[in-house]
Amino acid sequence: MKKMKKEKKDYKRSKEIAGVILIAVALFLLLCLVSYSPSDPSFTHYVSGDAKIGNYGGFIGAYLSDSLLKSFGITSYLFPIFLIMLSVKLLLNRGFKVSTSAVIGFIGLVFSTAALLSIRYGTIRFFDADLNSGGVVGFFSSRFLDSYLNHIGSYIFLVVIFLISLMVTLDLSLVSLVGRVMVLTRVALSSLRAFIIIRVERFKRKKKTPKVEKQKIVRDAPVIIEDTKLQEKEKEKKKLQQTTFDFLTPKGAYTLPPLDLLDKVETKSRGMKRESLIMNARLLEKKLADFGVEGKVTEVRPGPVISMFELEPAPGVKINKVANLADDLAMALKAQSVRIIAPIPGKAVIGVEIPNQGRELVHLRDVLDNDKFLESKYRLPIALGEDIVGNPMIADLSRMPHLLIAGTTGSGKSVSLNAMICSIIFKAMPDDVKFLMIDPKRLELSGYEGIPHLLHPVVVNPKKASHVLKWAVEEMERRYKVIGESGVKSIELYNKLVQKGQVPVHKDAEIPDGAGEEEKPPEKLPYLIIVIDELADLMMVAQRNVEESLTRLA
Repeated sequence: MKKMKKEKKDYKRSKEIAGVILIAVALFLLLCLVSYSPSDPSFTHYVSGDAKIGNYGGFIGAYLSDSLLKSFGITSYLFPIFLIMLSVKLLLNRGFKVSTSAVIGFIGLVFSTAALLSIRYGTIRFFDADLNSGGVVGFFSSRFLDSYLNHIGSYIFLVVIFLISLMVTLDLSLVSLVGRVMVLTRVALSSLRAFIIIRVERFKRKKKTPKVEKQKIVRDAPVIIEDTKLQEKEKEKKKLQQTTFDFLTPKGAYTLPPLDLLDKVETKSRGMKRESLIMNARLLEKKLADFGVEGKVTEVRPGPVISMFELEPAPGVKINKVANLADDLAMALKAQSVRIIAPIPGKAVIGVEIPNQGRELVHLRDVLDNDKFLESKYRLPIALGEDIVGNPMIADLSRMPHLLIAGTTGSGKSVSLNAMICSIIFKAMPDDVKFLMIDPKRLELSGYEGIPHLLHPVVVNPKKASHVLKWAVEEMERRYKVIGESGVKSIELYNKLVQKGQVPVHKDAEIPDGAGEEEKPPEKLPYLIIVIDELADLMMVAQRNVEESLTRLA
């Protein structure tokens, strides 16, 4: 029993292998016929060895396609079709017995088709060459029949042979085939009749019922939060400005650098156009609906780099379901990344941040000329740029004892550092802030040489930098002692006492003159900012001393 099952399994496998081989042969033969070129080498056309063969089957394909087409003409395409039908039957395990009658039927099918094509079309233009449509076989067969049966008799005889050969080859019954065609025709006609009756009845019913005007459902567009920067600029232009005269400026006193030193750039509209934002809002709703999340975009906040879309989810939609769709939305919207804030604090909406197609350049002057920076009460305000909706980002450096800027090459570290330094210089007086700058590469900080805010020339020697940092540690300890003896807790309160003249003179605060007879009153302590460019390079030269000093500085 097991042996019979094994033999049956092997027989089934062998038929599948034979079917795969036949499909490969049929496809190869079809490619050879499709890519036939009369300029390729053949039995009737010699080509030198250096000539390029255009047939997909190469040298063998060129000879094979030329032989078949010249022998059987267009009928040659029956060979790959017959092989494909045979392979499909083998793969479907239906069996296919190659009987003598089937072989004879296929031969009759080929000869009758070739002769019919030769009688009907004769010589045709095929792949830029003259070719008999039935090939040599069709030409001589048609000539032979035409000499005995004449033209019409040859047609009748060949059509009969064609039908008989087709029935024998495919094992078909002509009567059953005609019956099936008639049944299908009857079903199609009845379906068409029923369709026409239904349409006529609907038309009559529609004609009888009075027309009711449909109310168009107008969908509210999301609210676009317009950029207020342009409006503020226009208001400032309308204000009457008082003319300044030279006598208003005190002589000899230090004045803060004007913002006119920075490039003035005309403020453009923020982000994308209104139509584009509304279209993106609708697209976001559609993509979320594709993922099974229903909701409506209520507001859009365009920014310089990204735009915030506030989505109000439909009742029953879980927030976690939306929060987990960030990567899917990025791919669906063809965006670099999508950030989802679920929910926005203080609102019953979900924030979806999508990058703009074009990034807007944020200029330093726009941030420094903003009221938020000009009226800030920060001790050491630094401009960091703008947030996602275009509002200036200001931070207080005095609350950050250490600020480390890291990033890849070209990510904007130097631009950010220079923007921070300039924002302090434009805001603070030299007696309020002093800089100690260390630049081992002598590239980024050399432009600040000579400014009144500089406590010491820019340090470019790495070994000297360690001594400067040690001095900074000693200065820090001295200040701790001076501030502690004054009974205050911060440098800000100490400077207020100095301005009021309430700080007693002591040895750590005294600054003796050359004669040593007088002692000047204590002066206010400026904030000391240490700027180091390329900290990694500095650590490689004097890691121990630099690391110890940086750890102690606060």
